[in-house]
Amino acid sequence: MEYVWKQKPRATPELVEQLGRDINVNPILANMLINRGVENYEQAKNYFRPSLSHLHDPFLMKDMPEAIDRIEQAIDQNEKILVYGDYDVDGTTAVALVYSFLQTFYSRVDFYIPDRYKEGYGISDKGVRFAADNDYKLVIALDCGIKAIDKVKLAKELGVDFIICDHHTPGQELPQAIAVLDAKRTDCEYPYKELSGAGVGFKLIQAHAKRRGIDEAGLYPYLDLLVVSIAADIVPITGENRILAYYGLDRINNTPRPGLKALMLSAKIEKEIGISDIVFKIGPRINASGRLEHAKASVELLISTDLNLAIERAKLVDEVNTTRRNFDENITKEAFEMIADQEMDSEWNSTVLFKEDWHKGVIGIVASRCIEKYYRPTIILTESNGKATGSARSVVDFDIYEAIAECSGLLDQFGGHKYAAGLTLSVDKVPDFQRMFESVVKRRIEEVHRKPVIEIDDELLLDQINYKFYNILKQMAPFGPGNTEPIFRISQAYAENVIILKDKHLRFNIVQDGQVTKPVCLGFGLADRVKDPDHTIVKMLQGKMRFDIVAEMRENFFRDKSSLQLYVKDIKFD
Repeated sequence: MEYVWKQKPRATPELVEQLGRDINVNPILANMLINRGVENYEQAKNYFRPSLSHLHDPFLMKDMPEAIDRIEQAIDQNEKILVYGDYDVDGTTAVALVYSFLQTFYSRVDFYIPDRYKEGYGISDKGVRFAADNDYKLVIALDCGIKAIDKVKLAKELGVDFIICDHHTPGQELPQAIAVLDAKRTDCEYPYKELSGAGVGFKLIQAHAKRRGIDEAGLYPYLDLLVVSIAADIVPITGENRILAYYGLDRINNTPRPGLKALMLSAKIEKEIGISDIVFKIGPRINASGRLEHAKASVELLISTDLNLAIERAKLVDEVNTTRRNFDENITKEAFEMIADQEMDSEWNSTVLFKEDWHKGVIGIVASRCIEKYYRPTIILTESNGKATGSARSVVDFDIYEAIAECSGLLDQFGGHKYAAGLTLSVDKVPDFQRMFESVVKRRIEEVHRKPVIEIDDELLLDQINYKFYNILKQMAPFGPGNTEPIFRISQAYAENVIILKDKHLRFNIVQDGQVTKPVCLGFGLADRVKDPDHTIVKMLQGKMRFDIVAEMRENFFRDKSSLQLYVKDIKFD
C-alpha cells in the first residue's frame, strides 16, 4: 500500500525555544510537545505526570444525580439490579467493572450479556423480558442503549427501570430511561466527550463513591479493566482518557486482577505491558468468546478472584481465539477475492460485501483487514436471523456513521460512531444499499481520504538516536489516537548487513554520511514486496541505493543487553 508522508506543523521558533528552556528539552522534543497541545511548564507537568486529582467531577455529566439517586433507592429497598453490557471488549470490561464494584457492598446484583447471534447488538427484547421475569427492578446498561427507544419503553411497561451509560452518538430522540449518561448528548456539558463505554461506567461508580463519601483510592483497582477498554475501543488517549490509561497501565503492570494476569500469561507477555499489547494480544482474547460463543465467559474471566481458576478460564478463551483466527483468515481471503472480481467492473470508492454464511463474529475484523489492503470505507455483511447484519469500518477522517445515516431509509437499524458502526437490513435490500452507500461515499470522500497518511513528528540524524532522547520519548506514553507514538524521518541513508527474516521481514543496519551511529532497522512485511517482480527492494538495499525512511524508535532486549532500534513504517528510494 502506498502511503502519503506528511510533516506535522512546526511551531514558531520563539515558542519552541521558550518551552525548551522552561522544561530543559531539545528543539525536536519541544516541537513534538507543542503539537500535542503542551505549550508551557504547567501543561508539560500535567502531560508527563498525569494526576487522578485532575479527573472531572462525575456529577458534571447530565443525569448523573438521577442515576445515583436510583441506585441508592434500589439498595435501600433491597431491589435486584442487573448490569447489562455489550459483548465486545468495551462492553465486557464495563460490565466487569460496575458489577464487581457493586458486589463489594451489595449482594442482589447480577450481570447479563446478550447473545450476539440470538439477540444482536445492544439492549434486546429478550434481555428486557429476562429482567422483568426475574424481578430485576433496575438495569444499568453499559456501552449500549443510546438508541434503544422501544426496548426502554417496553421495560418501563414491564416495571423495569433503566440507567443508560453509553458513549455512542445519540439519535434525535433519547430513551425514556431514569438517566441517560452520554457525554455526546447535545445537552450534556461534561468537559470530556471521548470516554469509552467502560469510562462512562467508571464515572458512575466514581459518582456513587463521592455521594457515599468513599475514598476514591478504593476505585483504583478498577483502572486495569478501564485501560483495557480504552485501548481496545481505540478511543483518543487525550485528556481524561490519558490520565485513566496512565494509571490503568500502572495497575495492570503491578497488581493486575487475576483474570487479566491469566490473559497476560496466556498471551506470553513477559515485559511491561503497553497499549499496543492490549490492542493486539489482550483485547482479541477477551473479544473471542463474544465473537464465536458467548461473551459471558469473558466477564466470568475478568471478575475471577482466584488465579488458578482464571488461568483455566483463560485457556478456554484462548482456544476460542485460535478458532476465531482461522475463521478470520478464511473469510478475509474470500472477501479479497470478491473485491478483486468487483474491481474488474469499475473503480469503487467503498466496499460493501455480503455472503450469507460468513461468521458474524469476525466480520468486523474482516472489514479492518479489507481497509488495510484497499483503504476505503468498508462494510461486511452476513445473514443472521433472516436479516443482513454487518460491521462498518472507516479510513482516517471519513465519518462512516454519517454516510450510513444517509442510507437509513434502507435500514432496519444502525448505530456507532465516526470510524466504526453496525447495521441491519433486509437481505433483499443489500444491492440497493450497496449502490446507495457507494453513491454517498463517492460524493463525500475527498482525495485526502484515499491513501493512508503517515504523520511525521520530525527529521532525525542517526547520531541523535540515544538513550537520553529515548527516555524522554518513553515518558510521553501511553500512546494512541490523539497522542500517537512519535514517528521520525531519516533521509539520504543506505543499508548494510541486509537480512530477510521468515521470507517477509527485513533487518538491516542504517547508515548516514557523517554519522557514527548505525542502528538496526526492522521492516516488518517489507520483504513481501520481493514476490512482485517489479519491486527489487532487497537488491536496492544490498546495492546501497539511497533511501528515506519513516520509523518509530524502540528498545530491544537481547541476552541482558539493550539497544535502540528503528521500526520502519515505510521506505522510499531516490
